[in-house]
Amino acid sequence: MRTNDCRFCRKSGDARRAKLRHKQIRAINRGTIRILLERRSRMKLTADNLTCIRGGRVIFTGLHFALDRGQALAIMGRNGAGKSSLLRIIAGLLPLASGALALEGDDADFSLAEQCHYLGHRDALKPALSVMENLRFWHDFLGGEQRDPQAALHATGIGHLADLPAAYLSAGQKRRLSIARLLCAQRPIWLLDEPTSALDVSAQSMLAGLMQAHLDSGGLILAATHAPLGLARIKQLAMDRFAPASAAFIEGVA
Repeated sequence: MRTNDCRFCRKSGDARRAKLRHKQIRAINRGTIRILLERRSRMKLTADNLTCIRGGRVIFTGLHFALDRGQALAIMGRNGAGKSSLLRIIAGLLPLASGALALEGDDADFSLAEQCHYLGHRDALKPALSVMENLRFWHDFLGGEQRDPQAALHATGIGHLADLPAAYLSAGQKRRLSIARLLCAQRPIWLLDEPTSALDVSAQSMLAGLMQAHLDSGGLILAATHAPLGLARIKQLAMDRFAPASAAFIEGVA
């Protein structure tokens, strides 16, 4: 019998090839992570003279800020001040009436919106799908550098609910599932709209830990909030400073 006809040798050869492939993949991943960290070391998000108009009404104008790698920005203000609108503009979900947004040190192959995670008021879940099926959908849809969905569920404290239909989750558990989406696909910028909503004390602590880890890796966070986020250091943006002088409607704007 020739050596390469031996079943044992064929299996051993397959194992060696698989091991080699795994080493190559790990090397590629290490290189990718190194490149991402190098890019994040130069990352900076700036907003210059932004104006938002909705329904013919100026929501805010002259808004500006600058956010460097590893920094978080708490967007504060009364209801209707434009906190959510600002996040949605950055996420590419609303048009910018005037002004400019710029991301330095980013991946030139992707737009600003494509480098953001947006966590809105709604949890974007299909009630008939299980917890894991919902997360796998976002895992596959978002693409890019990814992590194991099961690990993301455990990190947010709902790993034991993986097979449960999302319809049976409490409001806090649904929020945890939405937070797990942040961990499945890597994005340097997290846009969080009232992220602590419906979370109990332990879940708020969990979220604070995840946010701090993201900042420590060079990421950026912008969060619209009325409550403390549990971060040691955080910049603040007071939306009332950029309110228009009057609430007059803009003629011809629908």
